[in-house]
Amino acid sequence: MPPLHSLCLPPNPSLPKSTPITPSSSSSSSSSSTLFTKPTKIPLQVQTLPLPDQNLPLQFKEKILCLEIMGVDSGKALSHNPSLQTASLHSIHSVISYLQSKGIRQKDLPRIFGMCPTILTSDIKLHLSPVFRFLSHDLHVPETNFRRPINKCPKLLVSSVRDQLKPALLYLQGLGIKDMEALAYHDPVLLVSNVERTLIPKLECLVSFGFSHEEAVEMVVRCPGLFTFSVERNFKPKFGYFVGEMGASVEELKGFPQYFGFSLEKRIVPRHRELVERGLKVPLPLMLKSTDEEFRELLENGGLKVG
Repeated sequence: MPPLHSLCLPPNPSLPKSTPITPSSSSSSSSSSTLFTKPTKIPLQVQTLPLPDQNLPLQFKEKILCLEIMGVDSGKALSHNPSLQTASLHSIHSVISYLQSKGIRQKDLPRIFGMCPTILTSDIKLHLSPVFRFLSHDLHVPETNFRRPINKCPKLLVSSVRDQLKPALLYLQGLGIKDMEALAYHDPVLLVSNVERTLIPKLECLVSFGFSHEEAVEMVVRCPGLFTFSVERNFKPKFGYFVGEMGASVEELKGFPQYFGFSLEKRIVPRHRELVERGLKVPLPLMLKSTDEEFRELLENGGLKVG
């Protein structure tokens, strides 16, 4: 088996000078002890990491050190993925090597494994390979671009293609969402969203606001990001302010569903109140999409006088 640091970091002759760290030589596992037949050099930035409890088995300590070297919180990873306790360093190395063969970079791993530690013990043939085939065949993502959707949504790697990804894709396509590039690179989180528990209730929420089913579908097709917003924290408070405080028509909202993407506290409320104080009115897209400088100019030029 290769040295410990090679399981986590690619060879890098430019690494700063480091001092060898040699774990306890007592171990009942001959396979793990061969990792330290010679002193293993650990990068300088890792030398300050606290060493694992000396009472732990050598293989377990090596595993913890491997995770920390990658920048992964070992305690959190082990807590969220108990299977790591019995996984071999070789199997972890295989997963890392496989992901890197798909274009995932070393610097991406801490975030990916930090968000989804179960990836570290995934079966490459049964779990990981089908996801990359799905990206290639169903979303038409070139192999050179695999990194983009994975970094955008690491949960793709722990989602079943048969039970989750394909059903979500079929539902979204059935609504009329056809831009696979946008889905892969901008909204891949929709593919890991449960159709019955997440996507359909959000569409029904829009219908409850007074839109017809067809109008609600048209809104999410035009702005798929609507499916990423919370019903309780986004849709309801923003719609309530829209009809209650702004006294606006749902027709205006139908033409600008992007409204739900702006912050209620930081953009919608303060700009609306400033317009009201000055007795001005502007179209909803202009009110929200303009930069702070453009909005100031709009106020100075008088906007559209009310009455």
